[in-house]
Amino acid sequence: MRDLTGESPNAIAGERSRVATEGWGAQLLARQSPAGSWGGSPRGWRDDLPKEDRGLLITLYALAVLMDLGLDPASKEARKMIDRVDRRLVFKRLNNRPYLRGETEPCINGRILGIGSYFKKPNDALADQLLGEQLEDGGWNCEAPKSRRSSFHTTICVLEGLLEYERARRKSVAVMKFVTKARKKAESYLLERRMFRSLRTGEIIDKHWLRFSFPTFWHYDVLRGLDYLRNAGLKPDSRVRDAIEIVIKRRHQNGRWPLNHLHPEFIPLEMETEVGGASRWNTLRTLRVLRWYNNSTW
Repeated sequence: MRDLTGESPNAIAGERSRVATEGWGAQLLARQSPAGSWGGSPRGWRDDLPKEDRGLLITLYALAVLMDLGLDPASKEARKMIDRVDRRLVFKRLNNRPYLRGETEPCINGRILGIGSYFKKPNDALADQLLGEQLEDGGWNCEAPKSRRSSFHTTICVLEGLLEYERARRKSVAVMKFVTKARKKAESYLLERRMFRSLRTGEIIDKHWLRFSFPTFWHYDVLRGLDYLRNAGLKPDSRVRDAIEIVIKRRHQNGRWPLNHLHPEFIPLEMETEVGGASRWNTLRTLRVLRWYNNSTW
């Protein structure tokens, strides 16, 4: 309704209000514990992490999906949910730092920045931390400073978070100047590499990026990158053409886009699970990306 069919704002708002009380949104909200977290991971999932850290990761993924589902942050259900997170969740290993203040890895902090900006309030300190961690080539990497080369995975997580932060802080022109500059530099990092190619050789960096899944969790892929550019309002140019062609080729004869694979991360909610079957989320995201691309002149 918002991205494809041009419905009225009132109609969109009415439909959006149902996210908190029906379907996937309501199911995921109902599975939050009174302590603020989502947990209950499958046996064997991320056994390399303490149980508490597993729960915090699942919480991050659940909150990101609630954003994707369009949960209205002003709804009473969303207010109750985010207040639990804000008041009760902490990173114990970081001297009980409140959850929405972030931790140490930019891939996680990018998501937390976006979640906090969307559901609660923009965190200036966390945004400043991320800006200070941007690498010379324009992106971010959770392995820095050991690695000085950016990661597509980390970069897309930070970009999405900065965009949400920027929108929440849009009235502060002085602050936004630095955020926008950093975001544009990171967007150039993706575009210079044609969204999936080595800058040095032109070869495909990772063929997994040509296969689309939802939820994306922390994983980069071509569709996620293009959908970010669309959301950020960039004007497409020749640097996205190869990526657009890949998206078009993924279309099945039935006119829909399939779920190419599932990532091993976990949330306590089964969404689209049939690999190879038609995916509503991949189809929606692809159609709005193609609309963005085809409606632009360049």
